[in-house]
Amino acid sequence: MSKLGKFFKGGGSSKSRAAPSAQEALARLRETEEMLGKQQECLEGRIQRELSLARKHGTQNKRAALQALKRKKRLEKQLTQIDGTLSTIEFQREALENSYTNTEVLRNMGLAAKAMKAVHENMDLNKIDDLMQEITEQQDIAQEISEAFSQRVGFGDDFDEDELMAELEELEQEELNKKMTNIRLPNAPSSSLPAQMPGASSAHRSRAASSRRTGREDDDIQHLAAWAT
Repeated sequence: MSKLGKFFKGGGSSKSRAAPSAQEALARLRETEEMLGKQQECLEGRIQRELSLARKHGTQNKRAALQALKRKKRLEKQLTQIDGTLSTIEFQREALENSYTNTEVLRNMGLAAKAMKAVHENMDLNKIDDLMQEITEQQDIAQEISEAFSQRVGFGDDFDEDELMAELEELEQEELNKKMTNIRLPNAPSSSLPAQMPGASSAHRSRAASSRRTGREDDDIQHLAAWAT
């Protein structure tokens, strides 16, 4: 048996202890990851310092440079071990999270199944069938009532279409007459007609005098003809 096995076996009192809950175990694993991450950062810094020392003493003090490189190798080995430990812890944490999730899902499903069973205990299939049949009948009655309300009912709506058209034409003619009476005709011009030109009035008088002379001459000719006979 290895020393590690003896170490864990030696704590016989641990059997009597209660197992930690999943939340507690997950919290411990996260704390461990955080601690190892900080240690990892510290080792990386020390490795860089040892590498700087090796470069500094490379040409002047080879012994110091070799010692720095040896320390760097040991630190790199520790860093590799921490990387492996972190990988193992991360795998364990993910497995525990999945197990906890599955446990919670199973527990909740069990509670839901018990609740459904308790609900179904108070149900009777025959009563459900009767209830569904009654609901269907009431829906049919409601549909018939809706159809009855939606039907057109004539309360004295039978009118003569020709009479209605004639009345509509009379109304349209009255509206047209009103529009015609509202149309305003243009006003007559208020200014007087232009006066006759002086030359035009004298010419008119000359034509009148000439016609009077022609008429007298015709009368004289008629008197002479009558005397000669």
